Amino acid sequence: MEFLFSWAIAFLVLMIFVGRYWVAHRKRESQARIAAERAGLFSNGPVGQHPHIQTDACIGCGGCIMACPEGDVLGLIDGKATIIKGHKCIGHGLCAEECPVGAITMVLAPPSATADLPFLTPEHETSIPNLFIAGELGGLALIKNAVNQGRTCIDVIASRLQPGRTHNPANAPDATFDVIIVGAGPAGITASLRAAEHGLSALTLERETVGGTVTKYPREKLVMTSPVEFPLYGKLHSTQLSKEELLAFWGKVMRRADLNIQTGKSVESVRLENRVFRVKTGDAEYRARAVVLALGRSGTPRKLGLPGEDLPHVLYRLIEAEHYTDKEILVVGGGDSAVEAAMGLAHQRGNRVTISYRKETFTRLKDRNERRILEHIRDRRIEVVFNSTPIEFREKSSVLDCSGEMREIATDFVWIFAGGTAPNDFLRNIGITFGNLKSTECSIGR
Repeated sequence: MEFLFSWAIAFLVLMIFVGRYWVAHRKRESQARIAAERAGLFSNGPVGQHPHIQTDACIGCGGCIMACPEGDVLGLIDGKATIIKGHKCIGHGLCAEECPVGAITMVLAPPSATADLPFLTPEHETSIPNLFIAGELGGLALIKNAVNQGRTCIDVIASRLQPGRTHNPANAPDATFDVIIVGAGPAGITASLRAAEHGLSALTLERETVGGTVTKYPREKLVMTSPVEFPLYGKLHSTQLSKEELLAFWGKVMRRADLNIQTGKSVESVRLENRVFRVKTGDAEYRARAVVLALGRSGTPRKLGLPGEDLPHVLYRLIEAEHYTDKEILVVGGGDSAVEAAMGLAHQRGNRVTISYRKETFTRLKDRNERRILEHIRDRRIEVVFNSTPIEFREKSSVLDCSGEMREIATDFVWIFAGGTAPNDFLRNIGITFGNLKSTECSIGR
């Protein structure tokens, strides 16, 4: 009897733990179902690279869910990993790396979801032979993706160049470069370094400053969350880098190579003539056997076309939040950029920050931003006016349409984060095809 009693006690304790696990599991699954249903109301799913889950191979360990830095992109339903909020996926690929049984592969969204994106082969080549696109212009976010793509483009170009041929000196009259790289952001810098590593003659043209969009991020913004490999350096193992740390790192690596980067050069056109590209800027024309477009996708900030939008206190980028104190501030938008700017401004002395967002709730935020903005709202450091749109900006105030009711709020500064106008017209003028297309193989001639 004593033996049976001991086993009964052990069984009871085991059932308590199993029961608690089962209740928690059912609760998480119920939350995942609700999140999936809500996500379907706000988006049509992934628009770029995202995980494809082989449900017959998935063992439901949940490792992929914990690996994703964007939060609840994935969840467990019926014991299988399932895409819950596909619109939040930005192609980290960490879920596929974490899966112990190889049940996850990274795939691209269907053509219907990428109809406004340029066609690209797996090597990131456009419909024009030897013209490549690297970075978010091809539809994928993340500095890690831009770095990997910039490196891949140059590797393909180097493999196509005929062995043993003589390179034209970069400074020779009428020189034809092996490659011209347009843009000096993450993808462009990586491509430039990789070209130097391969010994290619390369020219990089940047309309603003080296660093691209990263230089416009707010101070101390977290820009990288996973390790990545850089040419001429190797693998950077740091899992978190701020804007300042990344720019300093790039500067250190670039000093190791004699890079031919020209800033203040805005590319106006790219033409292919007799298998040679002619790249024209405002004051010069250059020739190259291959071109890598690393322009970024945000392009020109999108304007709302509202009265008063041209006033000097209406801005589209926040660089140094600490320059603004004791101000009435309106932030328009509900994406990560808008929320990060609002939180940065709210931390400065005396600022009163209001966010105007056209939807009833935040739907596309990174998980860490969603947690932080809810804390700011709860602590009354930021006021959010959901279901509202601005209709006019005035010298010292802004007028919002709040579900049909007009509300005027005091504003010393307004920041609009409505995305950017992608340079699609520029790409179409070059002759690049958008949507789906059969890939072709080609080689670079002399």
